Amino acid sequence: MNVLVYLVPMALGLGLAGLFGFLWALKSGQYNDIEGAALRVLSDDDLESDPPPMRGESNRVSR
Repeated sequence: MNVLVYLVPMALGLGLAGLFGFLWALKSGQYNDIEGAALRVLSDDDLESDPPPMRGESNRVSR
């Protein structure tokens, strides 16, 4: 029974810390764009403008 004197305030403190952390995340905009990261995976931004040269081809310009 004496252990409840320690456990109840600890549980309340951890609950309040979690609540304040959640409210901070809301205030700082952590949940504004939930679907953006999921859709960003599908976009292909790193396409190369020129394909890499085939084997045997040189990069020199013939004159």
